[in-house]
Amino acid sequence: MNYLKKVVIVMFCVFCSLKLAAQTHPNIILTKANINVVKSGIGKYPLLKKSYQEVKERADFAITHPIIVPTPKDGGGGYTHEQHKRNYSNILDCGIAYQITGNQKYADYIKNILLVYAAHYKEWGLHPKRKSDDDSGRIFWQCLNDFVWQFYVIQGYDMAYNAISTKDRAIIEEQLFIPILKFITEEHYDVFNMIHNHGTWALAAVGMTGYVLHQPKYVEMALKGSNLDGKTGYFAQLDQLFSPDGYYSEGPYYQRYAMLPFVLFAKAINNYQPGLKIFDYRDKLLAKAINTSLQLTYTDKTFFPINDAIKDKTYESIELVYGLDIAYADIEPESFLLDIANRQGRVIVSDAGLKVAKAIAEGKTKPFKYVSQWIRDGASGQEGGLGILRYGKNEDQECLLLKAASQGMGHGHFDRLNILFYDNGTQIFEDYGSARFINIDTKGVGNYLPENNTWAKQTVAHNTLVVDEQSDFKGKVDVAQKYHPDLVYFKADSNLQVVSAKEDNAYADVKLLRTSALVKILGYTKPLLIDVFKATSKTEHQYDLPFWYAGQLVNSSFDIDAKKDDLKALGTDFGYQHLWFNAQNQLDDKGGFVSILNNKRFYTIHFITENPLQVKLVSVGANDPHMNLVDGKAFILSQPKAKNQTFISITEVHGGVDPVNETVNAAASSISGLKIITTNDEQTAFSFKFKDKVYQYMINYQNKNNYVVIK
Repeated sequence: MNYLKKVVIVMFCVFCSLKLAAQTHPNIILTKANINVVKSGIGKYPLLKKSYQEVKERADFAITHPIIVPTPKDGGGGYTHEQHKRNYSNILDCGIAYQITGNQKYADYIKNILLVYAAHYKEWGLHPKRKSDDDSGRIFWQCLNDFVWQFYVIQGYDMAYNAISTKDRAIIEEQLFIPILKFITEEHYDVFNMIHNHGTWALAAVGMTGYVLHQPKYVEMALKGSNLDGKTGYFAQLDQLFSPDGYYSEGPYYQRYAMLPFVLFAKAINNYQPGLKIFDYRDKLLAKAINTSLQLTYTDKTFFPINDAIKDKTYESIELVYGLDIAYADIEPESFLLDIANRQGRVIVSDAGLKVAKAIAEGKTKPFKYVSQWIRDGASGQEGGLGILRYGKNEDQECLLLKAASQGMGHGHFDRLNILFYDNGTQIFEDYGSARFINIDTKGVGNYLPENNTWAKQTVAHNTLVVDEQSDFKGKVDVAQKYHPDLVYFKADSNLQVVSAKEDNAYADVKLLRTSALVKILGYTKPLLIDVFKATSKTEHQYDLPFWYAGQLVNSSFDIDAKKDDLKALGTDFGYQHLWFNAQNQLDDKGGFVSILNNKRFYTIHFITENPLQVKLVSVGANDPHMNLVDGKAFILSQPKAKNQTFISITEVHGGVDPVNETVNAAASSISGLKIITTNDEQTAFSFKFKDKVYQYMINYQNKNNYVVIK
């Protein structure tokens, strides 16, 4: 079925089913039909009981303390910001407590606090700490937070609806909710119709409020956009923001964040308009998106921090609790999801949370398995993607990520063909993520800092090639958004896992090709990370390949003579102005090695090129007057002048230290004799010695049936 036919059918179904929708309360996350079953389940199933007790404790705390609705004045993390966040959480908690206990005091709290908001909302203008009028909220410094506020509040109101008098409901709806709907859809028309996570939160808040208030026009706007033509709105977002594999274009961090409005609004749609069969849309896309979200984490639960990401965000966050529970209960009851629910340690107190807790109690859990895979990007799956290679059990897994995805809109970084490497529960080759101290008011009101643009997004801040000290696409998002890398090859066998991708547009006359592999060789417990980065051009360029490493540099094949004082920045733009130039070594040979100690384990990176090489040691922190940048260290393999350049590296994991017993094991690498045999358009071949055996590694660029060979 073509896209136009699909939109027409969806619009017809929406029109018809809206007229027929029954109005019952509650009917979003908790439903009237299942309240008694959920109540019973709280007494039977430990995880649901624990989760409800936590909700009730927060609700009891809220109702025994004064209601505080301050005039908005603080940025992210400031007093008023945090108080309004507490208020929407309290409203939701009290709504759940009311439905489970039937005690009127919880509904009265919701009524009373919403009446206070209703009395003051219209007098609040745009927020005094706003970045711009277009982005401003009334309650919060940015409109996104206002959308989130309404998203949570309407759930609590839905649960207390029948316990609030008609008169009070009229005041709350006419003086608070209807003005909020107009604020979102009219004053923030462009954001509401944006294909972006801000738009997702906006339309979910509007659509859910439309259902609860029985305002069909707002539901239709949420589903089909303000013009009701399907070019924007919920269905358009599902079509444009997700790949067929469920990858969200802004990256894992924002996939985690956006899943909550996507999935909970789908739950509301399913409850009010089951005829739309929203959970079947695009071959059960939302279920795929939840599974993909989980696969985009390392075994320590953290999401891969590519693009604008806050590090250390895990799948324990509330967005994935909602998403997982609804995915299991309403879309696909995959038993491995129960394993993650156990690790999350909570469920939603809802119809969905009941099913998850019940299944866990009945012993239906199966282990969640991380797998090596290529995850496609783009609405049709043709805009590059992420290559994930994994080896070993969760307790001590090697993991390589090759980012060959599209730009990811405004939250994307200029990091084509960037790699991340994990081992032993930690990052070895790091990604900086975003330059932001979220909700810390003293740091740019909790927003992205200027250094997010001048440093964190720039190519040199990543483990990928920089040409002529300039970023991909010269740091222009609108240009980068037009192009994407392409997958060349992917394989995931037990002893050889390979991902290869190319990028032809990041630099005007340079073609980039990166092939990364986890290679298991006989006699060695851990795979080797073998990485070949090839740049070709008709003109000469400077090529810099940074390796941003976590841990301590403990050995190298060359003497390091770091500057003792009078540090200077490595460059003047594209992130180079933020690098302290600590040391430079012109290598006598075309290769060498660097050894790092991280989390009690050694990592030696052997490298070689076909041309004489410089190694630059750098650290983050130059030109940082407000001390906004966090620590980071890298060694840069640098070729100052060449047309074609191939960087070959082998990372070996070995040995370790025991700080308690003060012992060291296998501190020296077992790899030696790294030599290039040939590198051209048809093949890159090199050899290395592991212990007493010489291996040859070949990439056959023109032979997809025999692309990588090791012998």
